[in-house]
Amino acid sequence: MTATLSGCGGSDGSGDVTLKVVAADYGTSAANKSDKYWDGIARSFEASHPGIKVEVTVLPWTDVDRKVAEMVKAGKAPDIAQIGAYADYAKAGKLYSADEMLSIPTQANFLPKLTDAGRVNRIQYGLPFVASTRLLFYNKKLFGQAGLKAPRTWSDIASDAAALKQRGVTYPFALPLGQEESQAETLMWMLSGGGGYTDDVGSYDIDSEENVKTFTWLKSNLVDKGLVGPVAPGKLNRAKAFEAFTKGQVGMLNGHPTLMEEAEQKGVDIGMVPLPGEKGPTEGSMGVADWIMGFKQNDHRLEIGKFFDFLFSDKNVIQFADTYDILPVTDSASAAMEDDSKFKPLHKFLTALPQAEFYPFGKTSWAQASESIKENIGKAVEPGANPETVLAQIAREATAAEAAE
Repeated sequence: MTATLSGCGGSDGSGDVTLKVVAADYGTSAANKSDKYWDGIARSFEASHPGIKVEVTVLPWTDVDRKVAEMVKAGKAPDIAQIGAYADYAKAGKLYSADEMLSIPTQANFLPKLTDAGRVNRIQYGLPFVASTRLLFYNKKLFGQAGLKAPRTWSDIASDAAALKQRGVTYPFALPLGQEESQAETLMWMLSGGGGYTDDVGSYDIDSEENVKTFTWLKSNLVDKGLVGPVAPGKLNRAKAFEAFTKGQVGMLNGHPTLMEEAEQKGVDIGMVPLPGEKGPTEGSMGVADWIMGFKQNDHRLEIGKFFDFLFSDKNVIQFADTYDILPVTDSASAAMEDDSKFKPLHKFLTALPQAEFYPFGKTSWAQASESIKENIGKAVEPGANPETVLAQIAREATAAEAAE
């Protein structure tokens, strides 16, 4: 479905410039589609900015990145796109940099980690639109019945999972390494073992000693011992794992704020802690961000900047985050939510965001590297597999993609 929203404009608006915006739909049903939010933004902006009209097209996540790519290729780029990645467009010289569009207060208000994640060659092109962090979720009822406390270390996870399996829990630890979003699950585990996708200078380091050790531990201590449930990790997608958790069939899994609401709606009493590491809780959470950007093609730099300054006001940022149980991307909106008891369920996720580690978004090779991870990482924990061999293959493919840029 495509919904195009055109605000009414100020009473004396001349319509000198029309900003065309393409945005992703975060709704899970007809009741909470993102059209309503964007319609409100467009009409409010037009009312206070005579002479600028705003047309927003809202597309499903399954289509939005592809549609924007088609528009750009056809020479019909939107003025603004709110999508999943920006680096290809930045590298091709099609985007305005942040400092070409934004007022200084708006640009300075982004959380520093998100500003860094939005850079290509040290220049910010991607503006973070929303963010999310991940925590380990556990089923308090199942843990209570087994006499268990929240895990803090890898060994806690293994012993807790063994106890849950003994009590007949279907998925003692759900490990979704299927193609849907295994690049996220992979990064969480790499961080818990002191590794990650890149090294200190930003080069791919997927088959590092730390990462090999992490996946060897996962295979030996969870998968080989039958503690991950009836579906092989490489065949288990995140959506199915989350669904099983909301049905009370999962003891532990890594999750984000949306799962918190879904589980509570189904009556699952949840606990949430930082992902346990080898010797204690992981210090840095994994973060995920979606992006918004301004295209040069229509030469609307000033108008785009005014729209972004309006969009990133605390009121608008918090409204979107509140609607979809995701996290704001600015210092001031984060502080406002932390001070408001209404948002207490999100506070643990908010606390994790400033130290979160993100995908290497600034690499145009990341799309290919991510596909290789999604396709292959489940093989690292299959019976008889050698995790080091699988990680080395992914590393070669990522490095080759980087070299081809």
